[in-house]
Amino acid sequence: MLMVAIIFFVLLFLNMPVAFAIGIASLSLFAFEPGLPFEIASQRMVAGTQSFPLLAVPFFILAGNLMNSSGITNRLIRFANALIGHIVGSLAHVSIVLSTIMGGISGSANADAAMQSRVLGSPMIKRGYSGGFSASVIAVSSLITATIPPSIGLILYGYVGEVSIGSLFLAGIIPGILMMSFLMIVTYIIAKKRKYDQETITKRSSLKEIFVSFKESIWALLFPVILVVGIRFGIFTASEAGAFAVVYALFIGIFVFKELDWKSLKASISQSVVDNATILLIISTSAMLGYLITYERLPQSAADFLLGVTSNSTLLLLLILLFLLIAGMFIESTVLVLLLTPIFLPIIEQIGVDPVHFGILMMTIVTFGGMTPPVGVTMYTVCSLTDVPIEDYVKESLPFFVGVVILVLLLTFVPEVSLFLPSIF
Repeated sequence: MLMVAIIFFVLLFLNMPVAFAIGIASLSLFAFEPGLPFEIASQRMVAGTQSFPLLAVPFFILAGNLMNSSGITNRLIRFANALIGHIVGSLAHVSIVLSTIMGGISGSANADAAMQSRVLGSPMIKRGYSGGFSASVIAVSSLITATIPPSIGLILYGYVGEVSIGSLFLAGIIPGILMMSFLMIVTYIIAKKRKYDQETITKRSSLKEIFVSFKESIWALLFPVILVVGIRFGIFTASEAGAFAVVYALFIGIFVFKELDWKSLKASISQSVVDNATILLIISTSAMLGYLITYERLPQSAADFLLGVTSNSTLLLLLILLFLLIAGMFIESTVLVLLLTPIFLPIIEQIGVDPVHFGILMMTIVTFGGMTPPVGVTMYTVCSLTDVPIEDYVKESLPFFVGVVILVLLLTFVPEVSLFLPSIF
């Protein structure tokens, strides 16, 4: 497996797409290991995509793209602005609140960050916010989508680790809201100190204005609520919820808002095909690597090693989270969930940590890696779309990183924060 790891990182360093890097590295072991026939590689790749729960991923991706084309995003922006448009740093706060609401629609941090960069990036800079601050707010706030339902990462974690997706969705709500609160506090402190929006700040919206904007957004706001309630109370499975999400998005776009025309429908489907092809290719090659990990007894070896380092469950959990943070700085979160869940979940269960609690921590940490140098995908996406230098982003994002770390430590030492809602339902 050392040879596989070396080949994988070398290919990544050469900027080869992740799916091909995983596939080529895995095939190298099949080529040099006498007891491994090549037929198993193709069998595992196909078997890796043959899962009913996995159907939720392409459905939710299509639903997210359809909702973005249905005028829902603009209505959510107006609602967020009505709620907190009067606060110092209002546009930045709108971005954070919008990420919280959009988490229930896009399910993807990178998709949310890209959308907000196009919609809010330029207005923030024109209003006087520094480029690094604007990019930092947009990128780091997209981390909220890692836990707010229907997070694509939580679906994949639940699928790989055989953990209840309904419980994961419920467990992610409070951490997502806390993340919003932490980032808004950091934003307010910085905006107040730099006197952002002192001249352009809007007056506090009246209850009537808030109600009108809420009424406009009600169909979008109901979406994550219906999903969580439906899955948790057995009305439909996660996969069926994905199919429902697509029908729901089509109905809202065509019959309620009447903004989803044939052209935007084709564009949404086209984008969804590209997104799904990328994810499913990674899933299929990861399935091949997952077989090799099991074949080489890597989970058992990792468990023995970590348990040999310390028997303290809290310290062991912190070591695992530190490893996930470092890995997330180099590898995309979807890949890490697929590769590392089979390795770490048995260890976590062995030391008595709830797999639902660990799923929230894992998704938060590996998604957070996408906002950090040196290879953060979300970081590069936002900086590219807002035309902000990476060094400006890194300098301005440090206070937000501190806020995220504080929240992760809170979630680590107080698991009840994540497990409160699942325990009730």
